[in-house]
Amino acid sequence: MKALLFTCMLVPWLVAASSRRSDQDSQLIPGSLPDRELNGYFNDHLKSRRARSVVSVADEPDDTAIEAGGDGSDLPTCLLCVCLTGSVYCEEVSPDMTAVPTLPKETAYLYARFNKIKKINTKDFADIVTLKRIDLSGNMISEIEDGAFAKLTLLEELSLAENRLVKLPMLPSKLISFNANYNLLKTKGVKANAFKKMAKLINLYLADNQLEAVPYIPDSVRILHLQNNNITEVNVNTFCRGNDTYYLRPSLSEVRMDGNPVVLSKYPDSFVCMKVLPVGRYR
Repeated sequence: MKALLFTCMLVPWLVAASSRRSDQDSQLIPGSLPDRELNGYFNDHLKSRRARSVVSVADEPDDTAIEAGGDGSDLPTCLLCVCLTGSVYCEEVSPDMTAVPTLPKETAYLYARFNKIKKINTKDFADIVTLKRIDLSGNMISEIEDGAFAKLTLLEELSLAENRLVKLPMLPSKLISFNANYNLLKTKGVKANAFKKMAKLINLYLADNQLEAVPYIPDSVRILHLQNNNITEVNVNTFCRGNDTYYLRPSLSEVRMDGNPVVLSKYPDSFVCMKVLPVGRYR
C-alpha cells in the first residue's frame, strides 16, 4: 500500500519535471534570435570562419597548398574574408594579403585593415561603383594610381591611415571623411586642389606626416587634424580670406596643429574668421 502511494505521488512529479525540462530546452538564451532568424551575420560569420580555417576536399583548388612565397590572392575572396550582404571584412588575413582582393558585386563597405597590401591599381575598384566606405588602414601602401577611385561616385569615407604614402591620388569629390594619418606625405605630394572640390568633406585627418604647409581646406570641414607635421608658418589665406574681412568659418570647430614648428601667436590675423583657435604652440 505504501509503495503504491509513493508511486502515485512520484509520477506527477516526474511529469512536471519533464515538462519543465522541455520548456527550458525550448527557450533561447535571453537576447538571442529564434532559429529561423539566424540567417544574418551570425551564421554567415560562422560559415566564413569555418571556410577560412578548413577548406573541404571538394572545395579545394587543384593545388592543395599555396606554394612557398605565395599569398592569399589565389583563393576566392570569401574564403579569406568574412562576406556579408554588401560588406567585406578582410582584416589580418592569413596567408598574407598583398593586393586588394576581388570584391563581390555590389559591395558597399570594404574593411581590409592590417594586411600587407602594397599598391592600389585602377582596376581594383573599377567595377565596384557601389562602394560607400573603404578602410585600408595599417597596410604597406606606397602607391595609388591616379584613377584608382575615379569611378567611385558614391564613396563617402576613405581611410588610408598607417601606410607609406608619399603622395595622394585624385580623390572622389563626395567624400565626407578622409583619413591619411601616419603616412609619409609631404606638401609636394598633395596637389593644390586635392580637397578644393570636396564640398561635403567634414573630417580631414592628415596628422603624423611630413607636410610643410597647410593644404587648401574646404569650407565644409569641421574637424581638421594636422598635428605632428613640419608646418612652419600660416598666413591670412590659410584658414580665412585676406581680401574679405566679413568671411567666417563657423563649421570649423576643431583644428589641431600641435607638434609642428610653427608658433601660432606670430600670426594673429590668420584666425579672425574662426570661432576657435587651433591647438598648438603659441610661445
